[in-house]
Amino acid sequence: MPADLAPQPAPRPNVFDATTDRFEADVLQRSLQVPVLVDFWAEWCGPCKQLGPVLEKLAAEYHGAFELAKVDVEAEQQLAAAFQIRSIPTVMLVQGGQLVDGFPGALPEAQLREFLKHHGIEPRAPEAAPEPEPPVARDPHEEVVRLRKLAETEPDDAEHRLDLALALLATGGAREAGQLLDALPANLATDERAVKARARLGFAALLQDAPPPATLRAAIDADPGDLRARHLLGVHEIVAGDAAAGLEQFLEMLRRDRDFDDGLPRRALIDAFRILEDEDLVSRYRRRMSSLLLA
Repeated sequence: MPADLAPQPAPRPNVFDATTDRFEADVLQRSLQVPVLVDFWAEWCGPCKQLGPVLEKLAAEYHGAFELAKVDVEAEQQLAAAFQIRSIPTVMLVQGGQLVDGFPGALPEAQLREFLKHHGIEPRAPEAAPEPEPPVARDPHEEVVRLRKLAETEPDDAEHRLDLALALLATGGAREAGQLLDALPANLATDERAVKARARLGFAALLQDAPPPATLRAAIDADPGDLRARHLLGVHEIVAGDAAAGLEQFLEMLRRDRDFDDGLPRRALIDAFRILEDEDLVSRYRRRMSSLLLA
C-alpha cells in the first residue's frame, strides 16, 4: 500500500514520545508549565500494554492538566539508565523541572486517578470551541459592482450572471435582473435560486412607479392607517432581503383591516410565504397570521 494511503495512527491528545535528545526541553522544561507523567515501557512488555492505554485515556480526559511522555526503554536506553529503571512499566511524575514521585507496575485506573489527585492534578474542563465569526455583511450596491466585473471577466460562467441577478434584485434593479434570468442556460433556469428570484420579480413588479422606502415610511408615520403605503413598504423590504420587516408590515395590515382591497393583507402574506427560503421564519409568521384570522 502506498505510504500516503496507509492508515494514520489515531491522535493522542496530550501524549508524546520522549527521546534522550529532546528530554530536557520536552519534559523538564515543559514541566515548569504543566506536570509531565513519564511512562517507561517496551513493546514486548505485557503489563505495559495494559497500563499504556489507561494512561493515554486519562491524558485525554484531563484535557491538558498533565501531559504523558512515552519512553521506549529499548530505543532510549540512556534515559532508562539515567532514571535507574529496573522494571517496566515504571511511571515517573515530573513537576517544576524535578522528579517528584513515581511507581512501578500497572496500577488500576482508580489508583492512577488517586495518584494524580494526590499531586494536585485534577481534570480540566474541555476548551470551548471558538465561536464562528459571523459572515461579513456586504453592501448590496458594492456586491452588484463586484459581480458585474466578475461576469464581464468570466463571461462563460453563468453562475456569475445568476449571482448578479440576485444582487440586482436586492438593489431594485428588477428589469436587468429579469433579463439576466431569461438568458440563463437550462440547467440554471430551474435552479431553486433562479425560481425564487423569478417569484421575487413578481413582487418587484409591484414597485414599478412606487415611491421609495423613505417616502413610504414618512407616509406611515403621518398616517399609521395608510395600508397602501404599508403594502408597498413591505414589498420593498422583502425584495431588498429584509423578510421579517416586510412580513411585519403585512401583518399590521391584516390586524388593521383584513378586508382591505379585497383581502390584500392575507394575499400579500401568502405570496411572500411562497418566495421566502427561511422555513422557520415562514412558519412563525404563518402562526401569527392564523392567530389574527381566528381572533
